[in-house]
Amino acid sequence: MHANAYANQYRHTSTTSAVLDASPHQLVLLMLSGARERVRLAGACIDRGDIVRKAKAISEASAIIAGLSGTLDMKAGGDIAAGLQSLYDYFQRKLVEANAGNNAAALAEVDDLLGDIEGAWKAIDPDAPATAPEPMAQ
Repeated sequence: MHANAYANQYRHTSTTSAVLDASPHQLVLLMLSGARERVRLAGACIDRGDIVRKAKAISEASAIIAGLSGTLDMKAGGDIAAGLQSLYDYFQRKLVEANAGNNAAALAEVDDLLGDIEGAWKAIDPDAPATAPEPMAQ
C-alpha cells in the first residue's frame, strides 16, 4: 500500500473514532473544525491554482455548514439559534462567491467567523470540569 493510502486510512479511522466517542457538544466542535479545515484548504488551493480541489473543499465545507444549520433547535434556541442560522446562510453565500470568483478573501472571512463560533462553543463546554472561584486576597 502506498504511504498516502496508509495516511488516508489512518485519518479516516481516527476521525471515525472521534465521532463515535463524541458527545453532542464535541460533535459540533468537530464539525466546526472540519468546516474551517476545508475552508483553509480551499484558500490554499486558490493560491496554487488547483481549481478542482478548491471546488471540492468548498463543497465539503458547505455540506458541513448545512449540517450545522440542521442541528439548530429554533424553538429552544431562540435568538441565538436565529442568529446562527443567519450566519450559516451568510457563510453559504460567501462560499458560493469564493467558488465562483476564486475569492480567497471571502474564504478568510468565513474562516474567521467560524473561528469565533468555535471559540464561543468551546467556552460553553458542558463537560468541562467546574472551576472553583479563586479565593479573595486579604
